[in-house]
Amino acid sequence: MIKKTIGFLAIASLVMTVSCKEKAPQEGATTETTTTTTETSPNEASETAPVMTFEESEFDFGDIKQGDKVEHIFTFTNTGKSDLLITDAKGSCGCTVPDYKKDPIKPGEKSTMKVTFDSTGKSGQQQKTVTISANTASGNELLTIKASVAPKPAGIGVTK
Repeated sequence: MIKKTIGFLAIASLVMTVSCKEKAPQEGATTETTTTTTETSPNEASETAPVMTFEESEFDFGDIKQGDKVEHIFTFTNTGKSDLLITDAKGSCGCTVPDYKKDPIKPGEKSTMKVTFDSTGKSGQQQKTVTISANTASGNELLTIKASVAPKPAGIGVTK
């Protein structure tokens, strides 16, 4: 009886070893996996996505004085095929503040984004950006403002 049990275990072990070796990939072998998706391809999505076409994406205020608050209005058109939704717009620092329309912008419709720059505490050449999060193909658009800020002359603003 013991011989039959040992023989059975030996045969079972051999079968398990052979079947495992057949299923495991050999060293250096490659396996292929096929994945099927039903998502819209990037090309299809970009064909129907809204597009923010700016009249200008950069504006230079030129020479301003330290402490000046200046603003510029960027004009753009939705040249895409679906409604444009701006979900957020952030300045690169607290001195740069965007203001924009929260409602959907239809294809062919123009809109604006006002960007205010506060030069308080700034001096020299300044360059700031506004990052716009929207449902465009890229998801982000970028505006740039520049200014040369002249420091306040010494003695101004000092009272005795």
